[in-house]
Amino acid sequence: MLDFCGKHNITCDIELISADKINEAYERVLKSDVRYRFVIDIASLK
Repeated sequence: MLDFCGKHNITCDIELISADKINEAYERVLKSDVRYRFVIDIASLK
Protein backbone atom coordinates (compact mmCIF):
# COMPACT_ATOMS: atom_id res chain seq x y z
CA MET A 1 0.00 0.00 0.00
CA LEU A 2 2.83 2.41 0.80
CA ASP A 3 4.46 1.72 -2.55
CA PHE A 4 1.14 2.33 -4.35
CA CYS A 5 0.60 5.62 -2.51
CA GLY A 6 4.15 6.74 -3.25
CA LYS A 7 3.82 5.86 -6.94
CA HIS A 8 0.55 7.79 -7.28
CA ASN A 9 1.51 10.70 -4.99
CA ILE A 10 -1.29 9.94 -2.52
CA THR A 11 -0.79 11.71 0.80
CA CYS A 12 -2.84 12.26 3.92
CA ASP A 13 -4.26 15.52 5.21
CA ILE A 14 -3.42 16.40 8.80
CA GLU A 15 -4.12 19.16 11.27
CA LEU A 16 -0.97 20.03 13.19
CA ILE A 17 -1.68 21.06 16.76
CA SER A 18 0.60 22.25 19.54
CA ALA A 19 0.82 20.27 22.75
CA ASP A 20 -0.99 22.97 24.72
CA LYS A 21 -4.07 22.51 22.49
CA ILE A 22 -4.42 18.76 23.20
CA ASN A 23 -7.47 19.15 25.44
CA GLU A 24 -9.20 21.29 22.84
CA ALA A 25 -8.41 18.68 20.19
CA TYR A 26 -9.84 15.92 22.38
CA GLU A 27 -13.06 17.90 22.87
CA ARG A 28 -13.33 18.27 19.11
CA VAL A 29 -12.94 14.51 18.70
CA LEU A 30 -15.78 13.95 21.16
CA LYS A 31 -17.97 16.39 19.19
CA SER A 32 -17.05 14.72 15.86
CA ASP A 33 -15.67 18.08 14.72
CA VAL A 34 -12.50 16.67 13.16
CA ARG A 35 -11.94 16.72 9.44
CA TYR A 36 -8.29 15.62 9.33
CA ARG A 37 -6.04 13.48 11.48
CA PHE A 38 -4.53 15.36 14.41
CA VAL A 39 -0.76 15.36 14.68
CA ILE A 40 0.82 16.79 17.83
CA ASP A 41 3.83 19.05 17.23
CA ILE A 42 6.36 17.60 19.66
CA ALA A 43 8.59 20.68 19.26
CA SER A 44 5.91 22.64 21.14
CA LEU A 45 6.59 20.68 24.36
CA LYS A 46 9.37 23.04 25.45
